[in-house]
Amino acid sequence: LPIIRGVFNFIDSLVVGTKCLMYSATFFEEEEDYRKRKELQGEEKKKEEAKKEKEDKVLMTLTVCFSVVFSVALFMVLPYLLASLLHRIGATETLVTIAEAAVRILLFLLYMFLISKMEDIQRVFMYHGAEHKCINCVEHGLPLTVENVMKSSRFHKRCGTSFLFFVIIVSIIFFIGFFAVVPVKTMWLRVVIRILLVPAIAGVSYEFIRLAGNSDNLAVAFLSKPGLALQKLTTKEPTPDMTEVAIAAVEAVFDWKEYLRENFPDTVIPEEP
Repeated sequence: LPIIRGVFNFIDSLVVGTKCLMYSATFFEEEEDYRKRKELQGEEKKKEEAKKEKEDKVLMTLTVCFSVVFSVALFMVLPYLLASLLHRIGATETLVTIAEAAVRILLFLLYMFLISKMEDIQRVFMYHGAEHKCINCVEHGLPLTVENVMKSSRFHKRCGTSFLFFVIIVSIIFFIGFFAVVPVKTMWLRVVIRILLVPAIAGVSYEFIRLAGNSDNLAVAFLSKPGLALQKLTTKEPTPDMTEVAIAAVEAVFDWKEYLRENFPDTVIPEEP
């Protein structure tokens, strides 16, 4: 169902993303711990693996919960608390909501700018760019080769960065509309309602991202521009070897050759070596 599927996709993305990060982290475990686990045999090895799997599940749950709480506190609660100070000078709720959105955008931009300066995150953003290039390459009817991917754009309308931008825009509409119909005077209740509206906001934003990715409408293209501009922060130009990794990742989950045969029958697909 529309909107509802967006909520579940949002939750699924959080869980899958966390699992991938934790899986990557296992490659950096202490050499001594790794050696000890390799030396285990039989039942002892099974017990150790079961114990580690249980620990990983607990850690993943805590990580997802912390991520959600941190994100809601930083990008939902804090902007409202700061903007609500305008009530002291007699500002209307509509003005407070607009100010809240402005603070949220500034916090989001500052957060992205600061993490983009971290060396490890810069590499993540380069892989992010490689992922976008792969998708753009295939969606423009080109075979998935390093040369074609490197020439493709690193910006994509269906990016999560664009999704976050639409979340901010949709939240303005939701909050102004809701509190115009249901006046709420208590500050803590306003905060709770904002948090409860997050799933609906995420669902609507997801539907717009789907529309933007499959539409050439001028209005949709115009509304997509701010999200694409934000991707200048969250994507970087990848190296050829990063592009090879991105191609391998795409091929593991998507048959791009079949996609080209169905949608671009005139495209010449290179033979397997």
